[in-house]
Amino acid sequence: MKKPLLEFTDQGIYCHPAKVYLDPWKPVNKAIISHGHADHSRWGHKQYITHDSNVPIIKHRLGDISVIGKKWGETFTINGVKFTLYPAGHIIGSSQIKVEYKGEIWVFTGDYKLEDDGVATPYELIKCHTFITECTFGLPAFLWRPQKEVFTDINEWWSQNKANGQTSVLFGYSLGKAQRLLKHLDPNIGKIFTHGAIENMTNVLRPLLDFPETERITRDTKKEEIRGNMVLAPPSAHGSTWIRKMVPYVTASASGWMAFRGARRRRAIDKGFVLSDHCDWPSLLTAIKNTGAEKVICTHGYTDIFSQYLRDLGYDARTEATQFEGESAELNVEPETSESA
Repeated sequence: MKKPLLEFTDQGIYCHPAKVYLDPWKPVNKAIISHGHADHSRWGHKQYITHDSNVPIIKHRLGDISVIGKKWGETFTINGVKFTLYPAGHIIGSSQIKVEYKGEIWVFTGDYKLEDDGVATPYELIKCHTFITECTFGLPAFLWRPQKEVFTDINEWWSQNKANGQTSVLFGYSLGKAQRLLKHLDPNIGKIFTHGAIENMTNVLRPLLDFPETERITRDTKKEEIRGNMVLAPPSAHGSTWIRKMVPYVTASASGWMAFRGARRRRAIDKGFVLSDHCDWPSLLTAIKNTGAEKVICTHGYTDIFSQYLRDLGYDARTEATQFEGESAELNVEPETSESA
Protein backbone atom coordinates (compact mmCIF):
# COMPACT_ATOMS: atom_id res chain seq x y z
CA MET A 1 0.00 0.00 0.00
CA LYS A 2 1.34 3.43 -0.97
CA LYS A 3 2.40 5.59 1.96
CA PRO A 4 0.70 9.00 2.21
CA LEU A 5 2.91 11.97 1.45
CA LEU A 6 2.39 13.23 5.00
CA GLU A 7 1.96 10.81 7.91
CA PHE A 8 0.76 11.51 11.43
CA THR A 9 3.25 9.91 13.84
CA ASP A 10 3.89 10.08 17.58
CA GLN A 11 6.55 12.74 16.91
CA GLY A 12 4.54 14.88 14.53
CA ILE A 13 3.50 15.21 10.89
CA TYR A 14 6.17 13.44 8.88
CA CYS A 15 7.15 13.62 5.21
CA HIS A 16 8.97 10.32 4.67
CA PRO A 17 10.55 11.07 1.26
CA ALA A 18 12.07 14.31 2.60
CA LYS A 19 12.72 12.98 6.12
CA VAL A 20 11.36 16.19 7.57
CA TYR A 21 8.58 17.00 10.05
CA LEU A 22 5.98 19.77 10.03
CA ASP A 23 5.42 21.42 13.44
CA PRO A 24 6.62 18.32 15.35
CA TRP A 25 5.79 18.08 19.04
CA LYS A 26 8.83 15.92 19.91
CA PRO A 27 12.50 16.72 19.12
CA VAL A 28 13.52 15.80 15.55
CA ASN A 29 16.45 16.45 13.21
CA LYS A 30 14.68 18.76 10.76
CA ALA A 31 11.44 20.69 11.29
CA ILE A 32 9.46 23.06 9.10
CA ILE A 33 7.58 25.41 11.43
CA SER A 34 4.30 27.10 10.50
CA HIS A 35 4.35 29.83 13.18
CA GLY A 36 5.69 30.89 16.55
CA HIS A 37 3.01 29.76 19.01
CA ALA A 38 4.35 27.32 21.58
CA ASP A 39 2.20 24.37 20.50
CA HIS A 40 3.59 24.59 16.94
CA SER A 41 7.21 25.65 17.54
CA ARG A 42 8.76 23.56 20.27
CA TRP A 43 12.26 23.46 21.64
CA GLY A 44 14.75 20.68 20.86
CA HIS A 45 14.88 20.28 17.06
CA LYS A 46 18.32 20.23 15.44
CA GLN A 47 17.28 22.46 12.55
CA TYR A 48 14.29 24.76 12.03
CA ILE A 49 12.96 26.08 8.73
CA THR A 50 10.34 28.83 8.83
CA HIS A 51 9.29 32.13 7.30
CA ASP A 52 11.73 35.03 7.62
CA SER A 53 9.41 37.04 9.87
CA ASN A 54 8.98 34.09 12.24
CA VAL A 55 12.74 33.73 12.75
CA PRO A 56 13.08 36.50 15.39
CA ILE A 57 9.94 35.22 17.13
CA ILE A 58 11.13 31.65 17.62
CA LYS A 59 14.65 32.80 18.47
CA HIS A 60 13.17 34.98 21.20
CA ARG A 61 11.10 32.10 22.53
CA LEU A 62 13.49 29.17 22.04
CA GLY A 63 16.93 30.74 22.42
CA ASP A 64 20.04 29.75 20.47
CA ILE A 65 18.64 27.51 17.70
CA SER A 66 19.73 26.64 14.17
CA VAL A 67 17.09 28.24 11.95
CA ILE A 68 16.76 29.01 8.24
CA GLY A 69 14.33 31.69 7.06
CA LYS A 70 12.38 31.49 3.79
CA LYS A 71 10.36 34.08 1.87
CA TRP A 72 6.70 33.76 0.83
CA GLY A 73 6.45 31.69 -2.35
CA GLU A 74 10.10 30.60 -2.22
CA THR A 75 10.26 26.91 -3.15
CA PHE A 76 12.96 24.79 -1.55
CA THR A 77 13.60 21.13 -2.27
CA ILE A 78 14.54 18.42 0.23
CA ASN A 79 15.29 14.96 -1.19
CA GLY A 80 13.17 15.68 -4.27
CA VAL A 81 10.18 17.02 -2.32
CA LYS A 82 9.20 20.65 -2.98
CA PHE A 83 8.16 22.83 -0.06
CA THR A 84 6.75 26.36 -0.27
CA LEU A 85 5.50 28.69 2.48
CA TYR A 86 2.39 30.82 1.90
CA PRO A 87 0.71 33.30 4.28
CA ALA A 88 -1.78 31.79 6.73
CA GLY A 89 -3.10 35.10 8.11
CA HIS A 90 -3.07 33.75 11.68
CA ILE A 91 -0.35 35.90 13.30
CA ILE A 92 2.83 37.62 12.09
CA GLY A 93 5.02 35.10 10.26
CA SER A 94 2.36 32.36 10.16
CA SER A 95 2.59 30.04 7.15
CA GLN A 96 0.72 27.39 5.33
CA ILE A 97 3.15 24.74 4.16
CA LYS A 98 2.70 23.41 0.62
CA VAL A 99 4.25 19.99 0.00
CA GLU A 100 4.60 18.76 -3.59
CA TYR A 101 5.94 15.38 -4.72
CA LYS A 102 5.42 13.38 -7.92
CA GLY A 103 2.40 15.46 -8.97
CA GLU A 104 0.72 15.23 -5.56
CA ILE A 105 0.06 18.45 -3.59
CA TRP A 106 -0.71 18.65 0.11
CA VAL A 107 -1.23 21.82 2.16
CA PHE A 108 -0.76 21.96 5.94
CA THR A 109 -2.42 25.11 7.28
CA GLY A 110 -1.09 25.17 10.83
CA ASP A 111 -3.49 27.78 12.24
CA TYR A 112 -5.11 30.28 9.88
CA LYS A 113 -7.85 32.84 9.30
CA LEU A 114 -9.25 34.49 6.17
CA GLU A 115 -9.93 37.98 7.56
CA ASP A 116 -7.13 40.50 6.93
CA ASP A 117 -6.36 41.83 10.41
CA GLY A 118 -3.91 44.52 9.31
CA VAL A 119 -1.07 42.81 11.21
CA ALA A 120 -0.40 39.37 9.72
CA THR A 121 0.27 38.94 6.00
CA PRO A 122 -3.21 38.02 4.67
CA TYR A 123 -4.15 34.40 3.97
CA GLU A 124 -3.38 33.19 0.46
CA LEU A 125 -5.38 30.46 -1.25
CA ILE A 126 -3.41 27.42 -2.46
CA LYS A 127 -4.94 24.76 -4.69
CA CYS A 128 -4.18 21.22 -3.55
CA HIS A 129 -5.30 17.59 -3.50
CA THR A 130 -5.20 17.12 0.29
CA PHE A 131 -5.83 19.92 2.79
CA ILE A 132 -4.86 19.59 6.47
CA THR A 133 -7.04 22.06 8.33
CA GLU A 134 -7.40 23.11 11.93
CA CYS A 135 -10.98 23.32 13.18
CA THR A 136 -10.50 25.09 16.51
CA PHE A 137 -13.89 26.75 16.04
CA GLY A 138 -15.47 24.14 13.77
CA LEU A 139 -19.06 24.58 14.95
CA PRO A 140 -21.86 26.61 13.27
CA ALA A 141 -22.18 28.62 16.50
CA PHE A 142 -18.91 30.40 15.73
CA LEU A 143 -19.52 33.33 13.40
CA TRP A 144 -17.20 36.31 13.76
CA ARG A 145 -18.26 39.93 13.40
CA PRO A 146 -16.05 42.13 11.18
CA GLN A 147 -12.94 43.20 13.05
CA LYS A 148 -13.70 46.90 12.59
CA GLU A 149 -16.92 46.57 14.59
CA VAL A 150 -15.19 44.72 17.42
CA PHE A 151 -12.46 47.34 17.75
CA THR A 152 -15.04 50.11 17.78
CA ASP A 153 -16.59 48.34 20.77
CA ILE A 154 -13.21 47.90 22.48
CA ASN A 155 -12.25 51.55 22.09
CA GLU A 156 -15.68 52.71 23.29
CA TRP A 157 -15.33 50.42 26.34
CA TRP A 158 -11.93 51.94 27.13
CA SER A 159 -13.24 55.47 26.69
CA GLN A 160 -16.18 54.81 29.05
CA ASN A 161 -13.93 53.23 31.67
CA LYS A 162 -11.64 56.24 31.52
CA ALA A 163 -14.60 58.56 32.05
CA ASN A 164 -15.44 56.48 35.15
CA GLY A 165 -11.88 56.80 36.50
CA GLN A 166 -11.18 53.09 35.93
CA THR A 167 -8.23 51.36 34.28
CA SER A 168 -9.04 49.02 31.37
CA VAL A 169 -7.22 45.68 31.61
CA LEU A 170 -7.51 43.74 28.36
CA PHE A 171 -6.27 40.14 28.20
CA GLY A 172 -4.82 38.60 25.05
CA TYR A 173 -2.14 36.06 24.24
CA SER A 174 1.32 37.68 24.23
CA LEU A 175 2.12 36.62 20.66
CA GLY A 176 -0.43 37.51 18.01
CA LYS A 177 -3.53 38.66 19.85
CA ALA A 178 -1.71 41.32 21.87
CA GLN A 179 -0.15 42.89 18.77
CA ARG A 180 -3.47 42.80 16.94
CA LEU A 181 -5.11 44.61 19.84
CA LEU A 182 -2.28 47.11 20.07
CA LYS A 183 -2.40 47.88 16.35
CA HIS A 184 -6.10 48.83 16.52
CA LEU A 185 -6.38 50.52 19.91
CA ASP A 186 -6.96 54.28 19.69
CA PRO A 187 -3.98 55.99 21.38
CA ASN A 188 -5.93 59.26 21.38
CA ILE A 189 -8.00 57.87 24.27
CA GLY A 190 -5.00 57.49 26.57
CA LYS A 191 -1.72 55.72 27.19
CA ILE A 192 -1.19 52.01 26.54
CA PHE A 193 0.65 50.08 29.25
CA THR A 194 1.86 46.50 28.85
CA HIS A 195 2.73 43.45 30.91
CA GLY A 196 6.39 42.44 30.51
CA ALA A 197 5.66 39.35 28.40
CA ILE A 198 3.68 41.41 25.89
CA GLU A 199 6.19 44.27 25.88
CA ASN A 200 9.10 41.91 25.19
CA MET A 201 7.35 40.16 22.32
CA THR A 202 6.09 43.42 20.82
CA ASN A 203 9.63 44.83 20.86
CA VAL A 204 10.75 41.79 18.86
CA LEU A 205 8.08 42.60 16.27
CA ARG A 206 8.43 46.39 16.09
CA PRO A 207 11.03 46.19 13.27
CA LEU A 208 8.39 44.35 11.19
CA LEU A 209 5.36 46.55 11.84
CA ASP A 210 4.40 50.00 13.09
CA PHE A 211 2.76 49.83 16.52
CA PRO A 212 1.56 52.62 18.84
CA GLU A 213 3.83 53.59 21.69
CA THR A 214 3.59 51.46 24.83
CA GLU A 215 4.98 51.61 28.34
CA ARG A 216 6.05 48.53 30.31
CA ILE A 217 4.61 48.21 33.81
CA THR A 218 7.40 47.77 36.33
CA ARG A 219 7.70 47.79 40.11
CA ASP A 220 8.32 51.52 39.88
CA THR A 221 5.14 52.28 37.91
CA LYS A 222 2.69 54.23 40.04
CA LYS A 223 -1.04 53.51 40.23
CA GLU A 224 -1.76 57.12 39.43
CA GLU A 225 0.12 56.83 36.11
CA ILE A 226 -1.97 53.85 35.01
CA ARG A 227 -5.45 54.98 36.11
CA GLY A 228 -7.88 55.49 33.23
CA ASN A 229 -5.45 54.10 30.67
CA MET A 230 -5.25 50.77 28.84
CA VAL A 231 -3.28 47.78 30.12
CA LEU A 232 -2.57 44.84 27.80
CA ALA A 233 -1.81 41.63 29.68
CA PRO A 234 -1.65 37.86 29.01
CA PRO A 235 -4.48 35.73 30.44
CA SER A 236 -2.08 34.27 33.02
CA ALA A 237 -1.87 37.69 34.71
CA HIS A 238 -5.53 37.54 35.73
CA GLY A 239 -5.83 36.86 39.44
CA SER A 240 -2.11 37.45 40.04
CA THR A 241 -0.60 39.88 42.52
CA TRP A 242 0.66 41.87 39.52
CA ILE A 243 -2.83 43.09 38.65
CA ARG A 244 -3.42 44.72 42.06
CA LYS A 245 -1.49 47.74 40.86
CA MET A 246 -4.33 48.51 38.43
CA VAL A 247 -7.02 49.14 41.09
CA PRO A 248 -9.64 50.42 40.32
CA TYR A 249 -9.85 48.41 37.11
CA VAL A 250 -12.28 46.69 34.74
CA THR A 251 -11.25 43.51 32.92
CA ALA A 252 -11.98 42.17 29.45
CA SER A 253 -10.83 39.25 27.34
CA ALA A 254 -10.44 39.20 23.56
CA SER A 255 -10.94 35.61 22.37
CA GLY A 256 -13.07 33.49 20.12
CA TRP A 257 -14.21 31.63 23.23
CA MET A 258 -16.07 34.75 24.34
CA ALA A 259 -18.75 33.64 21.85
CA PHE A 260 -19.74 30.98 24.41
CA ARG A 261 -22.21 32.10 27.01
CA GLY A 262 -20.67 31.55 30.40
CA ALA A 263 -17.04 31.75 29.24
CA ARG A 264 -16.69 35.28 30.62
CA ARG A 265 -18.33 34.33 33.91
CA ARG A 266 -16.17 31.20 34.36
CA ARG A 267 -13.03 33.29 33.95
CA ALA A 268 -14.32 36.08 36.23
CA ILE A 269 -13.97 38.62 33.41
CA ASP A 270 -16.12 41.76 33.35
CA LYS A 271 -16.39 42.01 29.56
CA GLY A 272 -15.82 39.69 26.62
CA PHE A 273 -14.91 40.66 23.06
CA VAL A 274 -15.27 37.95 20.42
CA LEU A 275 -12.03 38.26 18.50
CA SER A 276 -10.18 35.23 17.19
CA ASP A 277 -7.05 34.63 15.13
CA HIS A 278 -8.67 31.46 13.76
CA CYS A 279 -11.33 30.79 11.13
CA ASP A 280 -14.98 30.75 12.08
CA TRP A 281 -17.34 28.09 10.70
CA PRO A 282 -18.13 29.71 7.31
CA SER A 283 -14.47 30.66 6.76
CA LEU A 284 -13.36 27.07 7.29
CA LEU A 285 -15.89 25.87 4.73
CA THR A 286 -14.93 28.62 2.26
CA ALA A 287 -11.23 27.85 2.56
CA ILE A 288 -11.75 24.13 2.01
CA LYS A 289 -14.04 24.63 -0.98
CA ASN A 290 -11.67 27.09 -2.65
CA THR A 291 -8.64 24.79 -2.41
CA GLY A 292 -10.36 22.24 -4.65
CA ALA A 293 -9.09 19.49 -2.35
CA GLU A 294 -10.76 16.09 -2.54
CA LYS A 295 -9.30 14.95 0.79
CA VAL A 296 -9.48 16.91 4.03
CA ILE A 297 -7.75 16.03 7.29
CA CYS A 298 -9.11 17.77 10.39
CA THR A 299 -6.86 18.48 13.36
CA HIS A 300 -7.25 20.21 16.76
CA GLY A 301 -10.67 21.52 17.56
CA TYR A 302 -14.14 20.14 16.90
CA THR A 303 -12.67 17.49 14.62
CA ASP A 304 -15.37 14.82 14.84
CA ILE A 305 -18.31 17.14 14.23
CA PHE A 306 -16.55 19.11 11.52
CA SER A 307 -15.23 16.08 9.62
CA GLN A 308 -18.68 14.44 9.70
CA TYR A 309 -20.20 17.59 8.23
CA LEU A 310 -17.58 17.56 5.46
CA ARG A 311 -18.35 13.90 4.70
CA ASP A 312 -22.03 14.81 4.45
CA LEU A 313 -21.00 17.39 1.83
CA GLY A 314 -19.20 14.68 -0.13
CA TYR A 315 -15.58 15.23 0.94
CA ASP A 316 -13.21 12.41 1.78
CA ALA A 317 -12.67 13.79 5.29
CA ARG A 318 -11.11 12.28 8.38
CA THR A 319 -9.57 13.34 11.69
CA GLU A 320 -6.03 12.97 13.00
CA ALA A 321 -4.81 13.46 16.55
CA THR A 322 -2.11 16.07 17.17
CA GLN A 323 -0.73 17.96 20.14
CA PHE A 324 -1.79 21.32 18.71
CA GLU A 325 -4.10 23.32 20.96
CA GLY A 326 -5.48 26.15 18.83
CA GLU A 327 -6.80 29.10 20.80
CA SER A 328 -7.10 26.95 23.92
CA ALA A 329 -3.37 27.63 24.34
CA GLU A 330 -4.44 31.10 25.47
CA LEU A 331 -5.75 29.58 28.70
CA ASN A 332 -2.35 28.20 29.64
CA VAL A 333 0.41 29.92 31.57
CA GLU A 334 2.51 32.09 29.31
CA PRO A 335 5.85 30.53 28.36
CA GLU A 336 7.69 33.77 29.17
CA THR A 337 7.38 33.29 32.93
CA SER A 338 10.69 35.06 33.53
CA GLU A 339 9.35 38.16 31.75
CA SER A 340 6.19 38.69 33.75
CA ALA A 341 7.26 41.86 35.56
